Amino acid sequence: MTPLGDILAAQIAAEGPMRLDRYMSACLLHPEHGYYATRDPFGRAGDFITAPEISQMFGEMLGLCLAQAWLDQGRPAPFVLAEAGPGRGTLMADMLRAMKAVPGMVEAAQVHLIEASPTLREIQRETLAPHHVTWHETIDGLPEGPLFLVANEFLDALPIRQFQRDGDGWAERQVGLSDDGTLTPGLAPPSRLEALEPRMADTVPGDVVETCAAAVNFTETLAARIANQGGAALLIDYGNWHSKGDTFQALKGHEPVDPFAEPGEADLTAHVDFEPLAQAAQDAGAAVSGMTAQGVLLERLGITARAQRLAQALSGAARETHIAAHRRLTHPEEMGHLFQALALVAPAAPLPPGFDPKTV
Repeated sequence: MTPLGDILAAQIAAEGPMRLDRYMSACLLHPEHGYYATRDPFGRAGDFITAPEISQMFGEMLGLCLAQAWLDQGRPAPFVLAEAGPGRGTLMADMLRAMKAVPGMVEAAQVHLIEASPTLREIQRETLAPHHVTWHETIDGLPEGPLFLVANEFLDALPIRQFQRDGDGWAERQVGLSDDGTLTPGLAPPSRLEALEPRMADTVPGDVVETCAAAVNFTETLAARIANQGGAALLIDYGNWHSKGDTFQALKGHEPVDPFAEPGEADLTAHVDFEPLAQAAQDAGAAVSGMTAQGVLLERLGITARAQRLAQALSGAARETHIAAHRRLTHPEEMGHLFQALALVAPAAPLPPGFDPKTV
């Protein structure tokens, strides 16, 4: 058992089984032993690789996408350029570089990052050294004004709850203790849950439904802000629409591991259900795109033409790596279809380029 595991085991022994969202929060964000509080998890030396670390083209395409949204809304100046869950700062750096092609945009941008990890803040500070950056714990700390925000692989790390259908009720997944004192998942007694009544129509006993109040609250706050003050947001993550099933997972050293074996030592995530996020954004007053596959979005934004231009200066192994990166980001059998994107904009503004229109 890890040091955090000992802490959680003692808490469960004293208070009873722990909800999955509380377990997930502790594992990722415990101030002393939490996963993000204690390490840089990104890249080949870490536990996973995100799209910005695969190729600069990802950030360049999203930067130009937000740039067009900025132009469409009348070039507001100043404006807040923000990222939620900015990793090493690579995505923001690549976006800013691409935005330099748009006269006046970088000069008008006030860069803000939503980041809870002190370790990652220091890495972001180095990556974005030429720029003045302000950090915030939550989206509520962002200053007033038009907001242009990107969140890539941010929502998947927000804590979820899981419910397994049991007849006409739902049994919530919890974390308890096995006979030998290790952490183990289990189920609370089933009960009727008003919030899950609509899911009775598309589930059968044994099916699992996940909810993520934190993601809904984040999107609702973001959308209300954009509806009232202008701007746009790009939300990119692996997930689906009206999702069903157990997607809770742990990664360590780029391999799946038991999420209950080493608390604080592995990344914990779950697939994002974009349907309730789109509904929350719409209810908050923002205009919402349709869910758009990452590969489709990047192709529409011009990533293949950009890849071809970059390839002209490459040869040998560097060229092969570049070609593989393009495929990994866009191909349906890799990240192209697994990852989806949703755009939010001010009510009267056009959708950012590349996004499908809302269909439901």
